[in-house]
Amino acid sequence: MDLLTELQNTYPDATCELEYGNEFELLISVILSAQCTDKRVNAVTRDLFKLADTPQAFCDMPIEQLETAIKSCGLYKNKSANIKACCKDIVRKFGGRVPQTMDELITLAGVGRKTANVMLSVAFGQPAIAVDTHVFRVAHRLGLSQGKTPDEVEKDLCAAFDPKDYRDVHFLLIRHGRDCCHARKPDCESCSVNRTCKTYIENQGNF
Repeated sequence: MDLLTELQNTYPDATCELEYGNEFELLISVILSAQCTDKRVNAVTRDLFKLADTPQAFCDMPIEQLETAIKSCGLYKNKSANIKACCKDIVRKFGGRVPQTMDELITLAGVGRKTANVMLSVAFGQPAIAVDTHVFRVAHRLGLSQGKTPDEVEKDLCAAFDPKDYRDVHFLLIRHGRDCCHARKPDCESCSVNRTCKTYIENQGNF
């Protein structure tokens, strides 16, 4: 059984855990998720999107109100400034709609390649793999990439899998990183893919 199939069997419900109603709400949620758990973001956005749920509404919201609403997500001042600037650009440059290309998405404040890839994959159904800390770590341990940057890891993963599977690859590697392949103490003995894991084989599970 190949790696992808094994991970799919292990995590059949692996998917985006952020709660959102449309692509704009997803974008705001992904921006808030930087160095924050999806669970916390969801708790915040349930109330936040009652205050504002369009780019224009966020533009009109006082920055102090936004900061207070998202404070528990951490880095709230930086995130608030990015959200305000991002929404202004969406309104002024893109007619109030979230752009659907990588080149356009990364022009938005607070949107790097990882966030853009989440949007392309989840919101717009395009083949893309977002590389966060979990994906970066697990890809290295499994031997899928030796890239030194997220961009290099993204390229390696895209070369290793069929484009139709990119979305699954992203969420499966995240889930595996959260549930099993932990940063400090990976649970190698319980790992469903340790037979094909480069690091496990080389270290015989001893970290």
